[in-house]
Amino acid sequence: MEKKKSQFFKIPLLSIQILQYEFLGPIPLDEWGPPMEKLVFLIMSRDKDRFNIVYAGDCEKTDDKSFFVQHPGFKCWVEKSGSEKSLYLAILPLFDASKEHRESVLNKIKVRYNPSCNVGEIVEPKPDYVVRKSPEPEKFSCPCCGSEMKAEQFLEKSTLYRCSSCGISDTKLNS
Repeated sequence: MEKKKSQFFKIPLLSIQILQYEFLGPIPLDEWGPPMEKLVFLIMSRDKDRFNIVYAGDCEKTDDKSFFVQHPGFKCWVEKSGSEKSLYLAILPLFDASKEHRESVLNKIKVRYNPSCNVGEIVEPKPDYVVRKSPEPEKFSCPCCGSEMKAEQFLEKSTLYRCSSCGISDTKLNS
């Protein structure tokens, strides 16, 4: 953990790495002070030298000192941590990030750490890629023996066919 100063907290802070993100904190929840804007936050419970993520959320903007105490999850946080004094806050400022990016970061954390007070909120991430289906192989006869040619290998722009009888091969462009 590395010490830093922050506009969000009144004391010098440590940083903690969650996934590939460097969060400021954790600090006792009752020591935070507004304002907060465009960030992902973690509510953590402290167990000796270990911090457990109890809740992960994001904030568009708040100036309300009672933001966390009035949060709908506050009761769950206290219940899971054992007391208000065991609650800690860590934040990841994302000033230039879109709401979608904050939600993506938040969802990755929820999927990886499964915070107990986020139950039911986890959305399985969509892959960043598209799976293409192989084209239906064309059916045609072998020019050598007249047997059916079978698709052997699908390439990006073509398909390799091989005769099951004589073994001759042919390549056809995919349409």
